[in-house]
Amino acid sequence: MIERTLFSSDHEAFRDSFRRFCDKEIAPHHEAWEEQGYVAREVWNKAGENGFLCMTMPEEYGGSGADKLYSVVQFEELNARGFTGIGYSLHSEIVAPYILHYGTEAQKRKYLPLLASGEMVGAIAMSEPAAGSDLQGIKSTAIKQTDGSYLLNGSKTFITNGWHADLVVVVAKTNPAEGAKGTSLLIVERGMKGFETGKRLKKLGLKAQDTSELFFDNVRVPADNLLGGEAYEGKGFICLMEQLPWERMQIAIGAVAAAQAAIDGTVAYVKERKVFGQPVAAFQNTRYTLAELQTEVQIAQVFVDKCTELVCQDKLDTATASMAKYWCSDLQCKVMDECVQLFGGYGYMWEYPITRAYADARVQRIYGGTNEIMKEVISRAMGLGGK
Repeated sequence: MIERTLFSSDHEAFRDSFRRFCDKEIAPHHEAWEEQGYVAREVWNKAGENGFLCMTMPEEYGGSGADKLYSVVQFEELNARGFTGIGYSLHSEIVAPYILHYGTEAQKRKYLPLLASGEMVGAIAMSEPAAGSDLQGIKSTAIKQTDGSYLLNGSKTFITNGWHADLVVVVAKTNPAEGAKGTSLLIVERGMKGFETGKRLKKLGLKAQDTSELFFDNVRVPADNLLGGEAYEGKGFICLMEQLPWERMQIAIGAVAAAQAAIDGTVAYVKERKVFGQPVAAFQNTRYTLAELQTEVQIAQVFVDKCTELVCQDKLDTATASMAKYWCSDLQCKVMDECVQLFGGYGYMWEYPITRAYADARVQRIYGGTNEIMKEVISRAMGLGGK
């Protein structure tokens, strides 16, 4: 296999530290969290106490000032071990960066330390019942009032960390007549009158992830909670487009880590499992299937590592991130399907990690923009048109 050169010895030391944290605070409980449909709130506080949240945020805002590779290590470890209920990546590397990059100084100082400590759990509310990947089609509105506040109305769905969220970055139309150019981002806090968390959604996979609906009924959002202040009113869509490549890379990184873990687990299984008096691994079909899967995952790993380097250099373009997201998530689903087949009937039993990995993988091709949308983005970058 090609040796990875992405990480330094410090990154690998961090990997060991985070693995120990997972062994102690996550592994013994994750199955129970899957049963109840959400992780314990304490796992956020403990992560904050150990410095595992918002690591890339500057120290002056409660972070560690670390490079993004520390977060990449975290993505890989959580996905490789199937800890898909843990929403640290969205909290630390999607919600917090929106506040860092676009927030006012007052917003950064107020919210980022609370996110870094785990005192607040962050979510972002984009998708709506009638608008998923099409962010220009959102219907939620936040109309400016005479006192400068915004009256927020609408609903959101499929919101990761939605059940626990203390802070939600909400995408809404502050000027509906302007379409995408009238979109803004607002910081909504738990406890604001009219903001309600709906039911936790029952899903095919990601069963410990607290995905929920959110409802906004005449929520009065103070002027100070418009992300970025008045200068960013109507610029929300631009902000979303700037941040989506990194979000999509996070999906690709997790997809490759999960796929590799599935192959490793399947290799161990087929060496032990016997059929017709010999190990399943002795059959040519088994060996060739795994050889093909390992080759494709190796190719994906090299591509993802290169894209990650570009992220760290602020050079990753939208089309390339879309390629990584769609191709790696497609591959993840292919790997899981083939590995389940090699497990035979046991591959359909929930107590086997490969079964849960199979269920967890399917959404990767949907969220962060469906893979069909990714192909549209790529084709347009190639000059192939489209309205």
